[in-house]
Amino acid sequence: MVNILEVRDLCKTFVVDKRQNNVLKNVNFQMEKGDMVAVMGPSGSGKSTLLYSVSGMDVPTSGTVLFDGKEITRLTANELAQIRLEEMGFIFQQMYMMKNLTIMDNILLPAIESKKSEESRKEKVERAEELMRKLSIIDVADNDINEVSGGQLQRACICRSMINRPKLLFADEPTGALNRSASKEVMEELVKLNKDGTTIMMVTHDAKVAARCKRVLYIVDGSIKGEYAAPTEEGMSESDRERRLNNWLMDLGW
Repeated sequence: MVNILEVRDLCKTFVVDKRQNNVLKNVNFQMEKGDMVAVMGPSGSGKSTLLYSVSGMDVPTSGTVLFDGKEITRLTANELAQIRLEEMGFIFQQMYMMKNLTIMDNILLPAIESKKSEESRKEKVERAEELMRKLSIIDVADNDINEVSGGQLQRACICRSMINRPKLLFADEPTGALNRSASKEVMEELVKLNKDGTTIMMVTHDAKVAARCKRVLYIVDGSIKGEYAAPTEEGMSESDRERRLNNWLMDLGW
């Protein structure tokens, strides 16, 4: 398989009150196309900083990040913004949406902003409608963002993240603000996207969520302390998958 993401000796250092805080320390990992990787670790371990650094939302102090063969650590801010818009998708715990736009218009916005495609607005609308049908929110397309449930809003965020057909989808605690039922619904949709070929990197504190991923990276004090490969046996229950992951996490001090 071809690697979509390669991270080599990544470091991120913040200086606060003249004190150096090494948030990431020589992090190395890679992701193949079609992979689904969860990043777990204690609070303050560097999970979100890692996601932001490898996606170009933050600038690492040193190291190399290759995204689809491009060394994004050497790109300008404008070049990075273009790649994030047209080749990456993002889902966050807080469901950021434009309050003055409908659900449909929020989903369409990245496609309208993109210069990559010569598609007409009609074609972009049709793709947005197809995504909303897949995620069962087509009936709220014309609703305002305060007229839908949290689960529906997060599924709309997934649609928005997929509208430009990203090569890699980044998710930072995508179920963190949802109740258990809505969390399960959203994870089902992310798993479906992955089965359809979308590559996903996800930060989560929830073992139930991480157990649905193909791999788990465990990070402590800015360094990856272990990597878990999900069992591939057919017919294994979700509870068994979660139990196996929890046993591995406890062995690492979770």
